[in-house]
Amino acid sequence: MRRMLFPALVLAATPALAAEDDAQVWLAQQSFLNLNQDLVLFTDVQLRLTDDAQRAGQAIVRGALGVKLDRSTTVWGGYGYIRSDPLGGRVSHEHRVFEQVTWRAFGDGAGNGTTRPTLTGRTRLEQRLVDGQGGTGWRLRQLVRLDVPLGKPGTPQAVVWAEPFVGLNRTGWGQKSGFDQLRGFAGVALPVGRGISVEAGYSGQYVSRPAREDRMNHIASLSLMIRR
Repeated sequence: MRRMLFPALVLAATPALAAEDDAQVWLAQQSFLNLNQDLVLFTDVQLRLTDDAQRAGQAIVRGALGVKLDRSTTVWGGYGYIRSDPLGGRVSHEHRVFEQVTWRAFGDGAGNGTTRPTLTGRTRLEQRLVDGQGGTGWRLRQLVRLDVPLGKPGTPQAVVWAEPFVGLNRTGWGQKSGFDQLRGFAGVALPVGRGISVEAGYSGQYVSRPAREDRMNHIASLSLMIRR
């Protein structure tokens, strides 16, 4: 458990390096739906309350189609729409095309139906376009996640993950090349039905900003997960 909490503790301590911080609430509903033995549909809808969780600063709608290479590896192609409304700034409309690979390093992939720890990863390459702006931003994201059962099958699981973002080029609308941000999460997954769980916990987001002081967001995260 100490190892699981380490990424979250690092993120919680990061504000000492940042001049700005914010309290936020992120709400999400994600679904992984098996269409047949080879194809998987992914959907993702998010609302992020920013600026001390007093306003809707960002909304995301995302979808992807995955092809299973084997029991532990899936390749995906997808699209996401992101509407951002920063306080004191302009509303932006971003379109992201992405390709990704998800993989399982160990564990049986049975979700909350197992008693074994599971380590998974997601490698995502994004092509980012912003309405009214020229240039495509290429960005790489690497998620690593550990799920540890806290009891017998069907009981809650401890969840921890970390995801660094790296910009691969610079754009005129604001993406820089190099380290972009780091996200981490520590919490629990609570099963509420067959293939349905609620994930709740603390998420930290450290954002590197080229023209301003870096930013640290402290996030209360709540997600409804459906796997069928």
